[in-house]
Amino acid sequence: MARLKGKALFFTTSPRTPAKMIPEIRLLYEQFGGQKWNKQTQREFAVCLENSDFFEGSISKTESDFSARERITRAPKALGFVDLKPNIALTDAGQALIFGNRTQEIFLRQILKFQLPSPYHIENENIAGTFYIRPYLEIMRLVRELEYITFDEFKIFVLQLTDYRRFDNIKTEILLFRNEKESHKGEYKKFVMERWIQAVLNIHKDRIEVGKIKTRESTDETLKSFIKKQRGNLRDYADACFRYLRYTGLFVFSGHSIRIAQDKISELDYILSTVERKPIFVDFLQIKDKKERKKQFDIDTATYKKYLFSATDPVLYVDIKENIVDTLMRIGGFTRCELTGQTIDDLKDLRDRIIQQHKDAVIRTEVEKIKSYALYSEIIDTYHEIISDEYYDAPLMFEYNTWRAMTMLDGGNIKGNFNVDDVGKPLSTAQGNKPDIECDYGDFVLSVEVTLQSGQRQYESEGEPVARHYGQMKQRNGKEAFCLFIAPTVNPAALTHFYMLNQINNRYYGGKTKIVPLDLDQFMQLVENSYNSANRPTPADVHKFLNFVIEQVTIVADENEWSERIQDGISNWLAT
Repeated sequence: MARLKGKALFFTTSPRTPAKMIPEIRLLYEQFGGQKWNKQTQREFAVCLENSDFFEGSISKTESDFSARERITRAPKALGFVDLKPNIALTDAGQALIFGNRTQEIFLRQILKFQLPSPYHIENENIAGTFYIRPYLEIMRLVRELEYITFDEFKIFVLQLTDYRRFDNIKTEILLFRNEKESHKGEYKKFVMERWIQAVLNIHKDRIEVGKIKTRESTDETLKSFIKKQRGNLRDYADACFRYLRYTGLFVFSGHSIRIAQDKISELDYILSTVERKPIFVDFLQIKDKKERKKQFDIDTATYKKYLFSATDPVLYVDIKENIVDTLMRIGGFTRCELTGQTIDDLKDLRDRIIQQHKDAVIRTEVEKIKSYALYSEIIDTYHEIISDEYYDAPLMFEYNTWRAMTMLDGGNIKGNFNVDDVGKPLSTAQGNKPDIECDYGDFVLSVEVTLQSGQRQYESEGEPVARHYGQMKQRNGKEAFCLFIAPTVNPAALTHFYMLNQINNRYYGGKTKIVPLDLDQFMQLVENSYNSANRPTPADVHKFLNFVIEQVTIVADENEWSERIQDGISNWLAT
């Protein structure tokens, strides 16, 4: 049972992307199913997680049990995918998520059931009465009624919607904000910052008044530091919620706002008209007598868990066979007679195949535009926007935009391992056991890894996975292999690490690695050279550049000189 302490909505940020939750739940079930969820199993799970080939987060060296609880109780347990009492077990919803088809549907059901308060989340006495909401449901309603919600609107206003009975108030505040910002176009960032700070002051008014502004992560007790920390929290919660909503398939991200996918309006309207708005199974909160309260709490917990663990509740629009038939007649050109006699699962499989075909066609059209260099300026501008922190999900956009840039260089089969939505837009980053991008040039292959991390953390988080992905790709393809590592600025420790790996025979990585680290400016210079060249680059041109860089490793005196030679190769690439 978790205690609600703040006066703003919160959303799980670890793991931030829903798809990355699935292998972690599977690992818990396969390695620890049937055991007690205690500090010992939590520490053991943390070790297994850290040693897995898919995990990309970090495990506390001193509080590994806390790291394990963070991964399991904040989302898998809260959303009803696992039951941790009396022993670790998969629920029916968890079984459907891990082993079933159409994970988006089961995930949607579970977030619709998430509520505050609940037997899993109880308010502290000092904030009693603050929460009375199903957060995802009401946010979906806001998007429907407002047509869209921007990232700024979300972090400033939506996170203050702790009670569904305040829905109209929050909606009105957002509309007023939209009107006000029209008169602040020249100073929009300043305008947003002022409203963002005011939101923090409103949410934490009681805490600030009594001087409780010290955070667990910091010893700095200044109000300025507190506000900065809380602004970051609001941003992280907004980011996490956007990802969860997009994962359902009902929403798309457009510009800096989230809106309903045009073909999913009927599905969302069905949800808004059928799913109960009030939190349920919280009768115990009204009881003052401790003994009676505990008795009712046990009853409410049992009924809540039965409801939460169900893989079929609530009923969705797509659970009604007639609705799937109508969809197939619309998107597939089928007649009702042709679809008669098929099960609903068969109909859903057919719908999924048609949607995948449409998605593939959209991506093919996009690739054709990219290869014609029609999107050159947009790709370069997007890189600048990413670095300026203008995207709510910059790591995902960094992967996606680099896939576009590599595709524009042409000459190979360029595959981005990020997930895309039904209209071909990026949905989530690549899984932890794959390179971000894989390029097959016929005689050789190239993995591309990107990161926005900087400083020592860049080396600690990326050094080993980049080399491991390279070795795995080399083994899978049986061809000469290279790797590009791209960051806004390559950290000196990472540069040294790759410089050394490129000189050492290592069986785990398939011999000496061939990893080329590039600052983003350097990579964009390669793209610019290809754009300005009279002849478009070929696989042979790409191979020549990569070979030149790797050959310098054996010639130069140290990694700094190697870095200079890399720049020489970039400057002269495709030069006439």
